[in-house]
Amino acid sequence: MQGLLDDYSELALWLQSLIALAGLAVVALAVNWLIKRVLLRAAAPYLDKRSDTVDRSVAWLATVIPLLIVSRGIAVVPNLPAEVVTVTVNVVKALIVLSVAMAISWALNYANELYARRPEARSRPIKGYVQVVKIVVFCGAAILMIAVLIEQSPLLLLSGLGAMAAVLMLVFKDTILSLVASVQLTSNDMLRVGDWIEMPSMNADGDVIDIALHTVKVQNFDKTITTIPTHRLISDAYRNWRGMSESGGRRIKRALVIDQNAVRFLSGDEVAGLRRFRLLDEYLARKEAEIAEWNRHELSSDYDEINARRITNIGTLRAYVIAYLKSHPRIAGGGSR
Repeated sequence: MQGLLDDYSELALWLQSLIALAGLAVVALAVNWLIKRVLLRAAAPYLDKRSDTVDRSVAWLATVIPLLIVSRGIAVVPNLPAEVVTVTVNVVKALIVLSVAMAISWALNYANELYARRPEARSRPIKGYVQVVKIVVFCGAAILMIAVLIEQSPLLLLSGLGAMAAVLMLVFKDTILSLVASVQLTSNDMLRVGDWIEMPSMNADGDVIDIALHTVKVQNFDKTITTIPTHRLISDAYRNWRGMSESGGRRIKRALVIDQNAVRFLSGDEVAGLRRFRLLDEYLARKEAEIAEWNRHELSSDYDEINARRITNIGTLRAYVIAYLKSHPRIAGGGSR
């Protein structure tokens, strides 16, 4: 009989603990629902309507309140072993640190979105710097979470990191190289979102669509995406066509192949026939007057006619090409006629 009473009392103690835990969970969930489903939705019209990033940051920050309720309320639950209470409090504190770190991360994303709306953001993006700050925040959060879980001072962990400096340098080598490259690209205005770059070593030929800490994304003209490590844009050569785009035109070089055996003087009938071309009227009139004047002054009556200057077919072709380019409406400096 006594054994049954002991079993019943032990069962009653566990029931008390379960009921208290259930009540604590219900209170925490109710507070979480009230904050996120009622208060935050009521405040949504007063937040930025063009982005939900700030909503997510506030939501992560609001998660701290139900976690605080759990960390404080677990000590009130009766009949729980001290070890369970300690572990639960430590885990909840670590989750609080994680929630704050996530809230800061989303806040940094929102700050980057606000800056991206400014006109100077296209030439000087800050996404790389935001990612560096995120790395620092999450590294600090990881140290604090470990310190809370093992119940040791964070300074003890930081002192141990000094001995691991060489390992950290190796682990974060790409991050350090990318950070230095991002600073150089931004400070020297070497690359912007929207620039057309050509980098044969990475098979990239298209527009820059994203500049991050570790990578730069280039959308090629066949709509494929090439991802380039940021530090490669400092160590390797690439061509930026921004100057051409800003000038509003593009310099085109073309070669006209001419048979040198076909170069000769034009006869009078051929010159007369070429006057039918409107683009050659001015050139032929000016050239004939110039040649006639030169022949009259430089040649005496006893000189052979072969020494006289005459119009050539290659010179006329050159004049026609230049006149055509100047009159073309889609060529810079053209369209004047």
